[in-house]
Amino acid sequence: MSLHLRFFSVCCVAALSQAAFAADQVFVTNEGSSNVSVIDSKTNSLMSTIDTGGKPRGLALCKNDAHLYVSNQKDSQLQAIDTGTGTGKVSKSLTLGDSPEAVYCSPDGKWLAIANEGSNSVSFASTTDWKIAFDIAVQGKNPEHAVFSPDGQRMLVSAEEADQVDVLDLRTRKQIASIRVGNRPRGIAFSPDGNTAYVAVETDSLLVAIDMQKLNVKGSLVVGARTNGLAMHPNGKWLFASNGGDANVAVVDTATFAVHTKVAVGQRPWNMAISPDGSKLYVAAGRSHAVSVVDANTFTPIATVPVGKLPWGAAAN
Repeated sequence: MSLHLRFFSVCCVAALSQAAFAADQVFVTNEGSSNVSVIDSKTNSLMSTIDTGGKPRGLALCKNDAHLYVSNQKDSQLQAIDTGTGTGKVSKSLTLGDSPEAVYCSPDGKWLAIANEGSNSVSFASTTDWKIAFDIAVQGKNPEHAVFSPDGQRMLVSAEEADQVDVLDLRTRKQIASIRVGNRPRGIAFSPDGNTAYVAVETDSLLVAIDMQKLNVKGSLVVGARTNGLAMHPNGKWLFASNGGDANVAVVDTATFAVHTKVAVGQRPWNMAISPDGSKLYVAAGRSHAVSVVDANTFTPIATVPVGKLPWGAAAN
């Protein structure tokens, strides 16, 4: 990048920090620079940054909700940013357990689930009442992702310092099972019908498929080195798996449970988001301090968007 373009980028980011938010945007947490980057998905360019302080990690956009929800790991907070007013500021916050990680919305948009790695629990926040309604303790040490099933009745929780995912029954608010998947499970994704769940197992470099009726492993597949994040295409045919050791994303055909192709992305890809219409995949490339944009239907790179330091999570509207 030329000196002129660098100066332009820095000046514009500062000037646009108060830009109004709308649809067709992607939000990215940067844990190394204590902020959230806002990307215009139409132009694949950086629009603005939102200061969060601390160490932002997980983030989520919920159904029929004008807020962006961010977990601040350093401050043990859940932060809400109003994406409708364009103030570019944290408007409210809640205290979570110790060292919160990923954030997920329930299918109906009424609940947020936040995995607390230090407290070994999952916190459930009401988006309507804006309070922590309850917590569920989990067995696996250091939970990172706590993902709702498509019907909102169950949840899978990955445990970084264990070899299992824990199964929660959200009707009884209790853990009902643990499923061994391999060392250091991380990202989780469900098939649209909820019959199959997929888990990225980083240390063993595996993608594991779980039968959600029988609650057991029905298959495993090597898709690359240090498999980490997962994102399911809305059509349910394609599953994207980021490989942190290979700087690529594997595209898995869910019908055959085989790797269809791989797409080169930035260094140390972590978590990903797919646009609601299924057209683009956004990959947080931590060591490249950028987001790799991929065509989610042709599986070809589209753009690289520089963001803050160590981008960890992404969410698209």
